Amino acid sequence: MSDAQLPVLDFILSNYKNFNARATRDALLAYWRHIAAGGRMFWAVAGAMSSAQLGITLAPAIRAGLIHGLSVTGANLEESLFRLVAHHSYRDFPDYRYFTRQDDTKLLADRMRRVTDTSIPEDEAFRAVEKSIVPMWERATAGGERRFWHEYFYEVIQAIPPTSHEGSPDECWLLEAARARLPLVVPGYEDSTFGNIFASYVRSGECHASIVKSGIEYMADFYDRYQELSTGEGIGFFQIGGGIAGDFPICVVPSIKYDLAQPVKPWAYFCQVSDSTTSYGSYSGATPNEKITWDKLTETTPMFVIESDATIVVPLVLRALLECKRHPAEAEALIARHQGSR
Repeated sequence: MSDAQLPVLDFILSNYKNFNARATRDALLAYWRHIAAGGRMFWAVAGAMSSAQLGITLAPAIRAGLIHGLSVTGANLEESLFRLVAHHSYRDFPDYRYFTRQDDTKLLADRMRRVTDTSIPEDEAFRAVEKSIVPMWERATAGGERRFWHEYFYEVIQAIPPTSHEGSPDECWLLEAARARLPLVVPGYEDSTFGNIFASYVRSGECHASIVKSGIEYMADFYDRYQELSTGEGIGFFQIGGGIAGDFPICVVPSIKYDLAQPVKPWAYFCQVSDSTTSYGSYSGATPNEKITWDKLTETTPMFVIESDATIVVPLVLRALLECKRHPAEAEALIARHQGSR
């Protein structure tokens, strides 16, 4: 056996001893134990993770069976698609902290939409995708068809020919999720660029708002998806950031229990990665045990909070989990050797 097969796992076990490092290590090990026992994991992804190219590790994790469903913002949904079709036209700005208002005004004139240190190209991303998705909306309007928001994107991303791929398809989490037909929830999709574009077509009368199923219908459907996913060893909840991407799906458990008055398994695991520190009245900064009072988690649920930058932490966690998945026996042996070390 060689630990060379498990370099990231070995690094984390050897070096992550205290504070946020310990939380990262413990969350990783609990995630792996849950998956190894046959459990599933649901992800909630807020922020600008797709623009930050989280798909580099997220897509392989989906392929490896480490992720079984997602709740994402409308922005993360569409920006995964943008990275696939317009990657070469993105521009990066490592010195963005020193930008003046005039610098950002120039980006506006250049039709670049900045997201921290990178930027989405208006014409190559928004307008190019618009040409593909609007005809789908128009056909749905003519035929009285109704779909969930993500289902239009599932169709679009699989219809794009490989010759139009600028980003690596192996690093596109949306493409991987579409191929696997993963259960997806996109709460508040209206708060996204294509949500705005869709609204403009509704306002002009070219499309009907009814062709997209509502957030209420997302939850009504998610009742069934959750019951399916929670069979056996149950399903855990891995959350990046806060807001509606996390708060919407985690509520499914108490809603089934109290509103539908049906039996339901609690979430089997919880981890939140966020740089929002604990605060008063902030969902992003609430500690997990607060969720016990809402019957979203229980006192026995493994709970972890990693107060750090998700763009740093999550790729490490995913890469270590991928190592465990590829070499489970070696991973278990390595973990056993590190058990009890301080």
